[in-house]
Amino acid sequence: MVFAGVFGLLVGSFSNVLIWRLPRGESVAFPPSHCPKCDHRLSPLDLVPVVSWLGLGGRCRYCRAPIKARYPVVELLTGAGYAAIAALFPLTTFGAGTLGLMLLFTLLLVASAIDLDTYTIPDELTLPGVALGLALAWLNTRSGAAEAGGLPTLAGAVQGALLGAGLLVTIDLIGSWVLRRFRERQYPEQPTGYQQIALALLAGAWLGPWWGLAAALASAALNLASRRVVRIPELVTLGGFLVSVALGGTGFGPGLILMVQGALAAAGAAALVAGVYWWLRREPESEADAPFDPSAMGFGDVKLAAVIGVFLGWERLLVALVVAVVAGAVLGLVQLALRSENRVKFGPYLALGAVVALIWGGGLVAAYWGMLGL
Repeated sequence: MVFAGVFGLLVGSFSNVLIWRLPRGESVAFPPSHCPKCDHRLSPLDLVPVVSWLGLGGRCRYCRAPIKARYPVVELLTGAGYAAIAALFPLTTFGAGTLGLMLLFTLLLVASAIDLDTYTIPDELTLPGVALGLALAWLNTRSGAAEAGGLPTLAGAVQGALLGAGLLVTIDLIGSWVLRRFRERQYPEQPTGYQQIALALLAGAWLGPWWGLAAALASAALNLASRRVVRIPELVTLGGFLVSVALGGTGFGPGLILMVQGALAAAGAAALVAGVYWWLRREPESEADAPFDPSAMGFGDVKLAAVIGVFLGWERLLVALVVAVVAGAVLGLVQLALRSENRVKFGPYLALGAVVALIWGGGLVAAYWGMLGL
């Protein structure tokens, strides 16, 4: 635990670099650490976690500019989080899974800090995070740590990632449709985007997740071949999905549970494919002035949910979502009572829910299944 805590302090120091540089598109390796105010290169004595900030009185040694208290806070939180993970998930039992959970903690903390500052969650955190989560799940499956410690196997990690992304993107799709008063999108993405995700949602309900993804890819290929957006009416895709769920509830078709699982997993797969595509094809100019349709949820939250699902599995992901919604509602009521503006996006709440699910999720899930007699 002591070693993990010290290691966490060092990782927390690097996390501060990520928090500052990723939103600005800067390299996280070069140039070396420097004061953002005077650009003076920092010496090793300036970089000792927590101690340097306290010793310098929260100011730069060279220009005396104030240094945010966030720096030692991030370092302390990371150190405490790593020590707690080492205690709850011993390396001797969980192997690489312990390191994976530490990585998840860092991803959540960095994403939350950036979201609080910029209202965005960088793809450089979430999409590689999903890939790393899958790799660690494969190692856990091979070593037997997944079965011994309750971590998701590779199949469970894939399911968690797809259902996590699928659930949040479905909320976004339907919520955005309502915000537009059921009008069609004015600015559909080319060649892949929300229209293809909605198509995957409908097709996945009837054909399963992989055929749903295939339908989305076929639609994107058609857009590429025709060099324009071939519109898919949301009245057909989203409306068809809602009708399908209603029919499944009556026992028609594959059944309600299988239809919902297939639809969400297909939508999650299509969302992740679209996320990777737009990450690789990102335009250098700012997206702030680009036209957009009203959105019920940020797409960064969709990818963050995939990260949580791939590391924790779909059951603890649901715990994280419930905690996030409750925490957001409570803070919203407090801010309403204080008549203050709510400037916290959903990402930090989702990260808080993931930490709760990481620590107590196993017990909560077991208690829930026990209540159902399962």
